[in-house]
Amino acid sequence: MSKERLYLYDTTLRDGAQTRGVDFSVEDKRNIAQALDRLGIDYIEGGWPGANPTDSAFFAAPPALKRARFTAFGMTRRPGRSADNDPGLAALTDSRAKVICIVGKTWDFQVDVALEIPRPENIEIIADSIAHLAGKGHEAMLDAEHFFDGYKANPSYALDCVKAAHAAGARWVVLCDTNGGTLPHEIERIVADVVAAVPGINLGIHCHNDTDNAVANSLAAVRAGVRQIQGTLNGLGERCGNANLVSLIGTLCLKPDFAERFETGVSPEGLRLLTQTSRMLDEVLNRSPNRNAPYVGQAAFAHKGGLHVSAVLKNPATYEHVPPEAVGNERQVLVSDQAGKSNILARLRDVGIELPPKDTRVDRLLEEVKEREFLGYSYDGADASFELMARRVLGQVPDYFFVDSFKVLVERRYNARRELVTVSEAIVRVQVDGQKMLSVGEGNGPVNALDAALRQDLGKYQRYIEDLELVDFKVRILQLGNAAAEGTLNNVDRWQAGTGAVTRVLIESADGAGNRWSTLGVSPNIVDASFQALTDAIVYKLYRDGAPAGTGPAE
Repeated sequence: MSKERLYLYDTTLRDGAQTRGVDFSVEDKRNIAQALDRLGIDYIEGGWPGANPTDSAFFAAPPALKRARFTAFGMTRRPGRSADNDPGLAALTDSRAKVICIVGKTWDFQVDVALEIPRPENIEIIADSIAHLAGKGHEAMLDAEHFFDGYKANPSYALDCVKAAHAAGARWVVLCDTNGGTLPHEIERIVADVVAAVPGINLGIHCHNDTDNAVANSLAAVRAGVRQIQGTLNGLGERCGNANLVSLIGTLCLKPDFAERFETGVSPEGLRLLTQTSRMLDEVLNRSPNRNAPYVGQAAFAHKGGLHVSAVLKNPATYEHVPPEAVGNERQVLVSDQAGKSNILARLRDVGIELPPKDTRVDRLLEEVKEREFLGYSYDGADASFELMARRVLGQVPDYFFVDSFKVLVERRYNARRELVTVSEAIVRVQVDGQKMLSVGEGNGPVNALDAALRQDLGKYQRYIEDLELVDFKVRILQLGNAAAEGTLNNVDRWQAGTGAVTRVLIESADGAGNRWSTLGVSPNIVDASFQALTDAIVYKLYRDGAPAGTGPAE
């Protein structure tokens, strides 16, 4: 039996751009549009032609899309103007977009208060605008703004607006939960009512996430009969965001209730690009990906408890609802104070270390991890530090260089232009093959200055670290006094009870080949913790790139 077709409509470049702090450039929009096209999205809304210089430039030179339909967004004609003489509609029809989506009011309250026109005139405006666009050969669709609030207030009027657009030639009438306050059971009931009057093959759904139900609402609408879903990558959007198209795609393609009944434009090959596409958007926005995002987050298939890991290694279906590789993600086995041997062995295999389960070094590693995590270390997000720790226990990490000392100065002063500035200077003394070297670095903070000084001159290792870059820096303050006082470990005398806060620093580094790795440091002193993480980042790169061992420090 053939499957029903569901159409996916992405509005990241328009509705997503209304997210606080998001400002796409023309090149950003082009790159995102092409990524969406590769993914298999049916419609890509590029923006609002004429609304701002960026959108105007984007529509003047639209991206080359292989399968997605490039869509322009705008509004219905203004009251008192004909569709032929409306400048807003003219900007849309003059754009290079073959598909045009316009927004129109369907809530009588909005018509009365915002538009201040008679309700019948609003219906006439919707019909005129859709007929005008369709008459010029465009695929026309209406975003029925505030539809669900309107339907709850005045069902007959909201439905009249939808029927008018459909009768005028709209390919799609999209039911919008603009305020984001409608719940899934309401969505399903109301959509079922609409489908009785307008065919579901001509209806879409557009949900906002103000009750954290946008994805559930979208799926409820599909169950009730709509055949187009609108959303944004990673749920971007004003206020609480829009329906997360990433989560929707994973569910539609992998969950039997939907996958066995519907098909989308996302092929299995496209689905494997889902994680990459989600993280690409975060790169464009210069923000860290959401680790806990469904399907695509780093933690989506991460396993920490020893019992869980033991089961997952036997059969991943014991604790995974879908295979991570289906969406381009990967399984992670975390190492922590909750870990058992299964965790340790799995993580060691991930980094290329094979040890038999009964090897006594496995027990040593497990105890080392638990002891270090008690002191504030956490290897959940620091894979490179875990690998170094394990290889050091196994005697596999050579001594590349030795740090004799470091010093950091922070000075606040007026510069030559009488501007108040804060400058940091770091001095690092190291030894490479017994040769003592002193390096000085400046930065906009102590960690930046230390990073510059440490990487300024490492002798024969300099060529290995020329492309090394610190890309992220995170600090967490831990209160370990009470934990130490409980006496969880025998050697708690390393930390006196009630000594106060301890700092954990996590640093992400990258190189010119695009490799990324994370290291951490822990100390009561934030600068010392940062230096530990910086040093580990360099040592990890030297080890991974096969740098030769050093000869040891001078006597």
